[in-house]
Amino acid sequence: MNVVGFAGYSGSGKTTLVERLIPALKARGQRVSVVKHAHHSFDIDQPGKDTWRHREAGAFEVVVASSRRLALMREFEQPAQLSVHQLIAELYDGVDWVLVEGFKDSDLPKVEVWRAAAGQPHRYADDDFIVAIATDSPERLPEPTLRPVLDLNDADALAAWLIDNGGRFVYHPGISA
Repeated sequence: MNVVGFAGYSGSGKTTLVERLIPALKARGQRVSVVKHAHHSFDIDQPGKDTWRHREAGAFEVVVASSRRLALMREFEQPAQLSVHQLIAELYDGVDWVLVEGFKDSDLPKVEVWRAAAGQPHRYADDDFIVAIATDSPERLPEPTLRPVLDLNDADALAAWLIDNGGRFVYHPGISA
């Protein structure tokens, strides 16, 4: 399994890039999973549905499955901040790529998503785990870099680059990249 993170500030285009990268990798015969960090309270269930009622009744975990889909919901009795490695361990092991969005301080190899127009600082000068920069304005990068600079709007080129450099992204649980 290969794992790559996408780091950048809110509004930089991480979600849009990951959304476009998934079909680009799938078109190359790759099975893709995503790990996404949520900053706020969120819910994937709907009030009144069976699974919601089970969680409201106090179930620690609820698994719902059909012939097409499986979902696991786990309620933490105390706030818990799982590491990206703990979340990756929850995934099916028959996947080719895991795209990680939002764990910008993780010890995973990451692509920084940076837009000059967003007005946010860059991270690549201070983060050794950033292996490439995806941007829509390479001429406006705040500092020169020897890292690959990729077109933020070309998910096919990014997918090709990831596959060509797949050896850099092989995941070894518990070992920093």
